[in-house]
Amino acid sequence: MEKKNIISLAGELASGKGTVSKLLSEELNYTIYRNGEYVRKLAKEQGLDITSFNAYLNEHPEIDRQIEKSAAEYAKEHDHFIIDARLGWYAVPESFKVYLTIDINEAAKRAFYDENRKETEKFSTVDEQKADMLRRYKMENERYFNLYGVHKEDVSNYDLVVDTTDKTPLEVKELILREYQKWLEE
Repeated sequence: MEKKNIISLAGELASGKGTVSKLLSEELNYTIYRNGEYVRKLAKEQGLDITSFNAYLNEHPEIDRQIEKSAAEYAKEHDHFIIDARLGWYAVPESFKVYLTIDINEAAKRAFYDENRKETEKFSTVDEQKADMLRRYKMENERYFNLYGVHKEDVSNYDLVVDTTDKTPLEVKELILREYQKWLEE
C-alpha cells in the first residue's frame, strides 16, 4: 500500500485529538478533516445531545456509513492533511495511524471543563460526564464492530499509540512528528 502524507488521529474521548490535530496542522501546514465537528453539527440539528445522537446512529447506520465514507472520499482528492476521526485509520489505511489513550478520570475532567462541548454535553458534575463517556464508549464500540467489524481501541490497527494522560499537547505533537517522519522514510 502506498503511503500518503496523511495523519489519521483517533483515540478515546477527550484524549486530545482536537488540540493535537491543530498543533500538527500548524507545524506541518496541513489542513484538518474533522468527523467530530460534523457529528456534533448533525446532533445539534436533530436537537440531540451527543450520546443520544450516538444511539440514533445505531438506528440509522446509513448516516454512520456516510460520516465514515466522507473521510475516505476526501483522501482520494487530497493529501497533506490530518484526519481527526475515530475511524480515520480505517477509512484511510494508507495514512499514518495514531491512537491517543487517556485515563478515564482525566478524560472526564477535561471534557467537563471544555467549553466547546457544552452545547451537546450538559452535565452537572465530572462524575456525570464520566458515566456518559463510558456509555458513549460502549455504544461506539458496539456500533463500529457491528457496522465495520473493527475495534477502534485495538492497538494493532495503529502505527503509534500515545497515552496523553500525563503529557502536554506539545509533547504529544512532538512525539507524533518524530514517529511520522520515521514512518515516511521507511
